[in-house]
Parts: sequence; structure tokens; C-alpha cells
Amino acid sequence: MPILGALLSDSYLGRFLVIASATTLISLLGIIVLWLTAFIPNARPPHCALTKENMQACVSPNRGQLFLLFSSFALLSMGAGGIRPCSLAFAADQIDDPENPENQKTLQTFFNWYYASVGISVMFSVLAIVAIQDVAGWVVGFGVPVGFMLSSTIFFFLGSSRYIKVKANKSLVTGFVQVIVATWKNRNLALPPMDSAAWYHHKGSKLVAPTKKLGFLNKACVIRNPEKDLDCDGLAKDPWRLCTIKQVEEQKGVIRVIPIWSTGIVIAATLNQHAFPVLQANTMDRHLIGSLRIPAGSYGVFGLLTLFLWVAIYDRKLLPLLAKLTSRPRGLSNEQRMGIGILISCIATATAGVVENKRRATALRQGLADHPRAVVDMSANWLLPQHCLVGLAEALSTIGQIDFFYSQFPKSMKSIAMALLALGAAVGDLVASLIIGIVSDVTKRGGRVSWLSNNLNKGHYDYYYWLLSLLNVANFFYYLLCSRAFGNEDEKEYDDGEAMEEVEMHPCLGSPIRRVGV
Repeated sequence: MPILGALLSDSYLGRFLVIASATTLISLLGIIVLWLTAFIPNARPPHCALTKENMQACVSPNRGQLFLLFSSFALLSMGAGGIRPCSLAFAADQIDDPENPENQKTLQTFFNWYYASVGISVMFSVLAIVAIQDVAGWVVGFGVPVGFMLSSTIFFFLGSSRYIKVKANKSLVTGFVQVIVATWKNRNLALPPMDSAAWYHHKGSKLVAPTKKLGFLNKACVIRNPEKDLDCDGLAKDPWRLCTIKQVEEQKGVIRVIPIWSTGIVIAATLNQHAFPVLQANTMDRHLIGSLRIPAGSYGVFGLLTLFLWVAIYDRKLLPLLAKLTSRPRGLSNEQRMGIGILISCIATATAGVVENKRRATALRQGLADHPRAVVDMSANWLLPQHCLVGLAEALSTIGQIDFFYSQFPKSMKSIAMALLALGAAVGDLVASLIIGIVSDVTKRGGRVSWLSNNLNKGHYDYYYWLLSLLNVANFFYYLLCSRAFGNEDEKEYDDGEAMEEVEMHPCLGSPIRRVGV
């Protein structure tokens, strides 16, 4: 859904209209419908009744009740599909000033605190809103998000008159297809030298020559014969055979980031294993300090706290120091932050395996192999290091990806750039499910107990964590290859100046005549 929302935003409606008229209202409607399923008694099946045998007699929901529930999920998904990529890109539009020498540092600070605020909001929902739902029930529990979403919508519209609104590029999707078609049609064309604007169709583009990387796409913007290829306005007569340099470079931007984007899939697959630490915590002593007992599902909060603290320390303390050492306003480059994040994810999963190995050994020593729900004599505080490492890896890798995607895409494609992060997380979840299915099927062959058995004491979740750690190590070396192939993200491969030549001029266009041979 974020990919569809981003395409709709960048190609047709623009970010403001997608957020305002579509996603904000759709999300609000979705959470209201979800609230109605709890508020209206007939919108849900009655509570299960106890029989004389102390069995629960439950009535299944009818089609209308299921339709109302699933409609709320669909609306929330569609709303999130527009809000997630567009809100971040739209907010960055308000502060993005390429003329400001401190622009990159400002954007990095914004991305850091934006993601930190997302973490804080998730932490608030996990702790506060869930507690409200447990204490006051679903009617009040769902009513609170309705109030928040309504406030969000009102505040967004209050500032609408002061927003910077980037217009949509309505030919964006068509332009991508045209570059592919033109490249194929010109596949036998010999590429001309890169040092002259006369060879390339740069109408409406600041670039007068395409970049060297992915050079086979440059054939799409080569002018064979200006008299036949261009009209009197300097536009291509057949855009399916001749594209602009801008179109070609936008296509290259998408292709070049795909390998580095793919490295985020493994991180998402290995770090988003939220269910297993909860199972571990359920079998451990969850007293933090004295009589304070932490719910098993709340240990993920320590990862979010680590993320927030890292952002604060990095942005306020480390960044100025690194900027002096590296002579770059951003300190660490995006590629360096992503690489360090992947490396820390390797340590996080290995640490989780070590802790689970110790927990399982303790359970077996205490004779609890056949008692999967028994609490072992081991503090759940042992889980804190892996949660903190996960939070640190996410802070470095994910925020680095956000900044990297934003910097590599043109302004007309920022929503698509931000949607790549959500797409990577979604694919990562699917890959995680695939890994779990394969490991479960392979390890239980021959009548053996699966590594991922419901009984943690008989299974081998430690082996599973170490397998994830090996996948992360392989992903780290794969990232190094992708990063090296990509090159320096700050490198400028083109000259904005226009080359001057003494050549014969086109009688209609006043442009040089060049005939490129095949």
C-alpha cells in the first residue's frame, strides 16, 4: 500500500492532497469503524457464556460483523499506505533548502528525530493505550486513538495555508516506461562521447550529459538527427524513441538503490522477530527492581528507549565531533551508518542465541524439559542486551536508509523513496515467515523435535538465533559489495555547465546538427 500511495502522490495528486483528502480522512474513518465494532453491541458477537461443565459456549460472528471489522482493517491499511511515505517526504519538503550549505545536516537531524518520535509514539501505544484498553475496556481503548487521529487531522489542516506543496510529475510512470522502450529501440546505437551537450536531449534538465553509471540507458536520450528527432520547441517528436536526460537519470536512481535496498530485507527479517523474545520472557523471572514486574510483551520498549537515547546522543554530542573529524557536516555517511547497523544486528542475534542457550540449559538442569510454561531460575533482564542492540541497529540502519533514499531520488520522487523503507519491512516480514517455515520443516524431519517447538525447553531457539546471525553476517558482506558497486553517495558525476562547440546549427531550432551512426 505505501508503494501505491507513493505513486499516486508523486504521479497524480501531490503529497498534500494524498495526505489531506485521502489518507488522513481514510485513516480517521478506519479507526472510527474499528471503534464502532466495540461501541455498538450488534456490531460484534455476544460474549462467550459458561456452560455447566465450565466450557465456553461462543457464537460465531455473522457476515455483516466480519465485513465491518475487515473494512476497518482495509481502511487503516489504505490510510497508512499514503501517510507513511508521504508524510515524511512532505515534512522534509518544508525544510529542504539545497541552497543552504547546512541543508544535509538539517535533513539528517530531522530524519533522526522523526524516527525517534515514531519510536516514542509506538512505546506510548504499547504501554499507555494498551493499559487503558485493559483497564477501561475496548470502547474507551479504541476511543482514545479516535481522539488522537481526529486531533492529528485538525492540526494538519490548520497549517495548510503555510505548507510548501511540490507539484506531482504526472508523466513519472509513463516516463519510466518510455526510457525502457527507447533503450530497447536504440539498443544497436553506438554511444557518443560524454563531453558534449549536442549529443543528448537535455530539454528541461539541468544536466547536459548523462552520468556514466548504467550507461546502457544513455541510449534512450541520444539524439540521432535533430531535424528528425526534435520539433521547433526542442521537444522529442517521438518520446518513445527519444527521452530526456532527466528521465534517464530518474530511472537510474531507482535501479541503483535497489541492491542496497535489498540489504534492508534481511535486517527486517532478523530484527522483527518480536514473538520469540516474548516466549522467552514468559519462562523467566520478570522482576526488574524489587517487586516491579515487567509484562513479557513490554521488553521491546527497551529497544525503543535505546533508539531514542542514541538519536539524542548522536545528534547532540557525537555528530558535531564526527563532523570535525571527517570534515563533513553529516559526520558518518549514510552508507557507513547502514553498514554499522547491519554489523550490530549480527551481534544482536548472536547475543540472543547465547542468552537462549543459557536459559535452556538452566531449564534442563532444573528438570523442566516437560514443563514449557514453568519459570526458570533466571532473570529476564538477560534479555535486555539483545533488545538494546536491536534498537541501536535499527537506529543506525533504518535512519540511514531513510536519509540515503531521500538523497538519491529527485524531488519529484521523494514519496517513492520513502515508500521503499516500508516495502523493505513488508518483504522482510514475508522472508521471516519463510525462514521460520523452512527451519521448522527441516529440523523436525525424522521425528526430531523442531528447533521452533512450542516447548522452548525441548526446542533449540538458540540454534535458530545463531542461524539468523549467520544470515546477517552474509548480508553484511553482500552490503559491502553493493556499497562498493554504488560508489560514493556524495560523488557528482556530471557537470552542470554547458559545453560550447562551433558546429552547424539547426535551421529551425538553432541547435547543432549531429547524426549518430548505428
